[in-house]
Amino acid sequence: MTSSEHRDHRRYDAYARNHEEFGDSKLIPAATVVVLRDAATGLEALMLHRNSKIAFGGMWVFPGGRIDEEDTVAGADGRIDELTTAAAAAVREASEEASVVVDPKGLVWFAHWVPPPVMPRRYATFFFAARLDDAAGTVTVDEGEITEHEWMRPDDALARRDAGEIELAPPTWMTLYRLNGFGDVTAALTALTATEPTLYETHMARTNDGPVAMWEGDAGYEDGDPSRSGPRHRLTMAEDRYSFQDDRT
Repeated sequence: MTSSEHRDHRRYDAYARNHEEFGDSKLIPAATVVVLRDAATGLEALMLHRNSKIAFGGMWVFPGGRIDEEDTVAGADGRIDELTTAAAAAVREASEEASVVVDPKGLVWFAHWVPPPVMPRRYATFFFAARLDDAAGTVTVDEGEITEHEWMRPDDALARRDAGEIELAPPTWMTLYRLNGFGDVTAALTALTATEPTLYETHMARTNDGPVAMWEGDAGYEDGDPSRSGPRHRLTMAEDRYSFQDDRT
């Protein structure tokens, strides 16, 4: 496959043309929950396949979506409690998209993703993780927005993306990469709880190898020049392999 045929290149170029014409899109508050379970072969995450005709169409994602007014939770001072509101949205989305009951008390907030201005629709998303409760119910999708579901081991999902079998957005890929290597849900949740939530405010650039997502600490982050020498904190989206680098000191 030639560089000009690179699927991620085509997608990024379309986003860039849209951004040049219409400018920055507004940020939409959203929440996602990574539902985890222990299986005989190791830790698995619940993945949902989105309808190809909607936002992030064709992608495999975690349950999630925009934060609605009905999710709003006020704090003691009467102001909106953003984290509790996001958690309420994550619980609701798990129920609506997969018929899974998630205990809000068991949610672990581990990341917040802010997409780059080049994206035509930008969901600023709280990422939570949670253990599948034994009484959570059977996973059922509506076969409308979500066409199918599958429990995937993180390493299998990453390998299937590189083989061209499934599509994963960068936040989904990065989350699976982070979960890969944990032997069970307890180990994963313990590790996520022990660290401060990571902010991924993404800057994008185009390279011959594929689009590159850069985050704070990358030498090219501020001016958007991926060729600038220095530390790397980025995801390079080559056609046959996504590659994460983090050599910050």
